[in-house]
Amino acid sequence: MEYERSDVAVDRLELLRTYGYGLCMGAADALPGVSGGTVALLLGFYGRLIAAVTALTPRRAIAVLRGYRRERRPRAREALLEMDLQFLVPLGVGVITSIVLIAEVVSSLAESNPIAMFGFFTGLIAASAITLGRSLAFDSSARIGAAIVGTTLALLVAADVVHLPGSGPVVIVIAGAIAVSAMILPGVSGSLLLILFGQYVFLSSELSAFVHAISDLLSGGSVAAVIDPGTTVALFVVGGAVGLVTIARVVRTALARNRGLTLVFLVSLIAGSIPAPLHNIGDMHAWTTETIALTVAWAALGAIALFALEHLVGGFEPE
Repeated sequence: MEYERSDVAVDRLELLRTYGYGLCMGAADALPGVSGGTVALLLGFYGRLIAAVTALTPRRAIAVLRGYRRERRPRAREALLEMDLQFLVPLGVGVITSIVLIAEVVSSLAESNPIAMFGFFTGLIAASAITLGRSLAFDSSARIGAAIVGTTLALLVAADVVHLPGSGPVVIVIAGAIAVSAMILPGVSGSLLLILFGQYVFLSSELSAFVHAISDLLSGGSVAAVIDPGTTVALFVVGGAVGLVTIARVVRTALARNRGLTLVFLVSLIAGSIPAPLHNIGDMHAWTTETIALTVAWAALGAIALFALEHLVGGFEPE
């Protein structure tokens, strides 16, 4: 009996630890700068994360769904263990908790103080590009070419020359696919890509509105208020699921085949994304001397925050 209680205590401690990992990873995913994949590397569970994510296949999902039949339950249990859901579920709950909390702050600050928020983000992104770029070698024409292509592509998107039009259903699915797949890759922040595509504030606001609508519904609110933001969240989740089984696997394959070249391209995307948050400031404020000074000050604070974090953890590596 004492042994069983000890096992239960260990299991609960493991769940809490994994949930804590999810909180840290979600906070990194929700803010541009350090990616959730980098946090997973620093905390030592990246290998398990990738193994669990790549184990999420349609075949195993079907095996679990067929577990309602008694003769198929052993295979369903086996599939559940293979997908490591005892790890992924508490991790995912932690990630979602952080993202929901930060989305609330983002949707509020985007209206009340965009200079502070997007200036801070600019500093985070710039410092992230520097810290990750330090470990890369630009010692061949192929790597230099990849750096130019990555930086140019990001700059064109940031300047709205190349962009995802509007915020319709297809765009939300695409944004979800790209952002969620990036969230598990070291070096590239999913939220940074959402800023680059002009979807970050919109999706944060929709998530916040959805959470509020659900809360109101539980206390007698309207179902209609849930539908619009709920549809956006559902589309993003669908896109994220697609991204995990497609884009993330493609990037992982590219890393396996030519790690250096792929990392140069990914970090160059970050470098080219530095001006992206500034467009959000320009949409709401004229670029006066005061606006520029405040933006620079907040960007410096963001850069200092990331450099301090890098110092505390002993350095960031993109892979």
